[in-house]
Amino acid sequence: MTSPASGVQLHLTSLPEGRLGPSARDFVDWLAAAGQSVWQVLPVSVPDPLGSPYKSPSAFAASPALLEHPDAPVSAEELSDFAERESYWIGSWTAFGGDLADQVRFAREWADLRTHAAALGVRILGDVPIYVAPDGADVRAWPSMFREDAVSGCPPDAYAATGQLWANPLYRWDVIAADGYRWWIERLRRSFTLFDFVRLDHFRGFVDYWAIPADADTAMEGHWERGPGRALFDAAEAQLGELPILAEDLGDIDAAVIELRRTLGLPGMAVLQFGFNPAYADNTHHPDNLQYDQVVYTGTHDNDTVLGWWATLPDAPRQMVRAAAARAGVRADVDREPSWALIELALGSPCQLAMMQAQDVLALGSEARMNTPGIEGGWDWRMAAGALTAEHAERLRALTEAAGRG
Repeated sequence: MTSPASGVQLHLTSLPEGRLGPSARDFVDWLAAAGQSVWQVLPVSVPDPLGSPYKSPSAFAASPALLEHPDAPVSAEELSDFAERESYWIGSWTAFGGDLADQVRFAREWADLRTHAAALGVRILGDVPIYVAPDGADVRAWPSMFREDAVSGCPPDAYAATGQLWANPLYRWDVIAADGYRWWIERLRRSFTLFDFVRLDHFRGFVDYWAIPADADTAMEGHWERGPGRALFDAAEAQLGELPILAEDLGDIDAAVIELRRTLGLPGMAVLQFGFNPAYADNTHHPDNLQYDQVVYTGTHDNDTVLGWWATLPDAPRQMVRAAAARAGVRADVDREPSWALIELALGSPCQLAMMQAQDVLALGSEARMNTPGIEGGWDWRMAAGALTAEHAERLRALTEAAGRG
């Protein structure tokens, strides 16, 4: 970021049409009217049967369910050009049963949307999940890169008191390193082609990752193992140049994770909903402790909406929110409009980028929550047509301009 900015997170499936098309273009128009320069989406990959895009059968393929025109004609030349350009991975997808033509259609529609966004000064922030689905296209095409003895997850954290058993296959980092980290370099190359910059999911897993025995019943049975560290990023930078990455450094973070992120010059994340714990004096998510090299969120797709969070918040942290809002000169009444109060806190922070969920702009409750970590299902919230109004845009633009964000 060259200057402080702000934006809104809204996945494509949460658009009124649930895909690319008029409502996607309308949302870009609304963002521009609201003075926002970043649109953050979740992974555009093929979701799992429960709707999660973080357990995709391909690390590279885009979901055909996102297409506005799934039956649009595709020429032989387009097919040939795409297959040549994406030769590293497209064979793994077609061998798995994926359709090359759908990938061409997505590239065409996505390019049109990005052109529209760029013309209005809106950049698209994508998302790169760290892991892939079991028995997906990647595991079948490159089986030597994946372990069979252990699966992914994380220990207890702010999202789940007993940890999370994700059950994605873990990487054999020794095999990947011996190949010069080619698979990961190509994955990042593909991501940087699709997005202006990306959030790299579970960044701490590149330092140490939680390995859970494949036959375990819970994530509590896991243990830490060493990840690739800086070597992967150095290899990627040598091939791709500067890496436009935001590091998702939430969860059980230690000094080694912080050191790697800062050494690489990557911004980290802060989530305001995590910032008000009376038992945690040095909370890096608290508004008083935020830094420029962070991206601050009112909440992420893994959090409840601010209104839902506030409804169950005990009195002591509520008092902390009120005090922080008073110190920051927040105009919104915290008790009547907690979501807009946190939006103001985020915008007024020193962080280089402030992000809010569309649900929080709309002041929606828990019924609009996107995902609950550790619980299967979710991912199905969809915004009503016309929900984001000119009045919402005017209010957000005024706050954004007052905070000096562009």
